[in-house]
Amino acid sequence: MLVEIIKFGREERAAVTSLDVAETFGKEHYHVLEDIRVIQSNISSPEFSGLFLEETYTASNGKKNPMYVMGRDGFTLLVMGYTGEAAMRFKLAYINQFNAMEEALRGKLIERQKGIAVRQALTKALQQSAEDARMHGHSYSTYTNCIYKVLFGMNANQLREKFGIGKKESLRDCFTQEELRAVQSMECLVSGLVDCGWEYDQVKAFIQQNNAQRYLAA
Repeated sequence: MLVEIIKFGREERAAVTSLDVAETFGKEHYHVLEDIRVIQSNISSPEFSGLFLEETYTASNGKKNPMYVMGRDGFTLLVMGYTGEAAMRFKLAYINQFNAMEEALRGKLIERQKGIAVRQALTKALQQSAEDARMHGHSYSTYTNCIYKVLFGMNANQLREKFGIGKKESLRDCFTQEELRAVQSMECLVSGLVDCGWEYDQVKAFIQQNNAQRYLAA
């Protein structure tokens, strides 16, 4: 069984797939699909129309087949009729996983909010320095790419390719809570160095060394 953070449109939720439910509860996947479609046919209120998100997966024969992604509410509706001792154990295990994922998501949202102020401070520091004029207004993206390269070994475009997202989507939505903290910590450091009059090459060398020392200390 696997509860993970999945995007429903632009919103991230703790979710599970119909494939995982079928495997865990020992059911044929098409039976689980039928159960979901029966639930959908009985939902008349638009408020609950988005409980199940239809997706596809590639089967072992290479064929694209339907599956559903569901959050806690959809999962609860689906499995409330599954009975037996084993089914009850699985339900409780899923609930624990949903709780853990939702707690992780709350922590991530808090870090995203904290990150706004940190990015604003870095942007202001760069704008007030000579770096922004020297880089023709591209100092923030240049320094951000440097930070990403130091922390993840990839620049923003490479990270977008890794996560399969476009330029209009927020790259930071793909980071974990710990990764967000690392980025924000590095942005605070860079902001302070820029405020002290350091130039790009000096900042780059320093944060590379600082990050290497952290790994050695760990």
